[in-house]
Amino acid sequence: MPASLNPVFSNLPISIFQQMTGLALRHDAINLGQGFPDQDGPAGLRAVAARALIDGPNQYPPSKGLAELRRAVAAHARHFYKLEYDPEDEVVITSGGTEALGASILATAVSGDEFVLIEPTYDSYRPIVETTGAVVRTIKLGPPDWRLTEDALRAAIGPKTRAVLINSPHNPAGRVFSREELEMLARVVCETDAVVICDEVYEHLVFDGLAHIPLATLPGMRDRCLRIGSAGKIFSLTGWKVGWVTGPRSLVAVATKAHQFLTFTTPPALQLGVAHGLTHEMDFPLALTKRLQQNRDVLTVGLIRLGFEVQPCQGTYFLTAGIPKLTNEKDFAFCERLIREAGVALIPLSAFFQSGTPDTFVRFAFCKQKSLIEQSLARLEKYFAGK
Repeated sequence: MPASLNPVFSNLPISIFQQMTGLALRHDAINLGQGFPDQDGPAGLRAVAARALIDGPNQYPPSKGLAELRRAVAAHARHFYKLEYDPEDEVVITSGGTEALGASILATAVSGDEFVLIEPTYDSYRPIVETTGAVVRTIKLGPPDWRLTEDALRAAIGPKTRAVLINSPHNPAGRVFSREELEMLARVVCETDAVVICDEVYEHLVFDGLAHIPLATLPGMRDRCLRIGSAGKIFSLTGWKVGWVTGPRSLVAVATKAHQFLTFTTPPALQLGVAHGLTHEMDFPLALTKRLQQNRDVLTVGLIRLGFEVQPCQGTYFLTAGIPKLTNEKDFAFCERLIREAGVALIPLSAFFQSGTPDTFVRFAFCKQKSLIEQSLARLEKYFAGK
């Protein structure tokens, strides 16, 4: 055995998603844990990619991405947010949103300086930051509102802050941060030299007439923000792993250099499919939002009836709910029991907090067929009725 390995990764357990999905498979449980849809995205988009795969070429495309897709990403930002990015050097295509995040973190995190995360956090953020040697500072959101406050921002962001990472719409809390919260964040960040990585992969999954507001649209923030996007989330094609980073050329240039040593590039046929999708298939994500809002509502009503303390869900694939009325167990034990005995898989929310608390909430993924949501509720109702 080697004498030493990278402690950040060698000490990590397997991801909570692998853990719960593996247990779900062993017990034939309905998987409302891992956030992937059970329907593929637009057929027209897939047909474009299929033709490109057959017709070729299938060799390395440019590391920064095909020009067709970079232009489509820039046009998307202009159309939806009036944000202008030069597709030549302010857009880079990555192998999924997670790689986009990794490249952006590697571009901005500096050993010894501080990097601010907002908990609960998507599980890839912290290990990538920690492996750079940067010091992680956290802002901890809490129920029932999961809101950013100026006191919390000022306690975490200061002269040594190199970067802040914000996720809106937020996985797993389901928050869509308000203009007031974003303006507050912008005000605090502008008092420092920090930049902001904006994880916006759920940008079109916003419910109840709310609007997704990119932080980069606020005064003074366009040149401080790296924005992360995901075709997998927009078009329900999570297995394609096509994402992007947009931002000012000074920041994107460094993220592009990090990207070239992570995956170098992304399959050209899939890039052409996504370019077609962003240009011609945007009715799909808008219809998807309506369908998922209906799923959320069905799930909410059913869970409240069962005794879960459902938290507000303004966007994403995910709904969180408290379990104290149902059990004295911690969330991990509760989730494992439901998989084994009720046949429904969830994710314990404490997995998204470094401290492991709060540990009385679970996360449901509702990016499934409505019939599967209803089947899951029926299983839970039968299970709790028999207790």
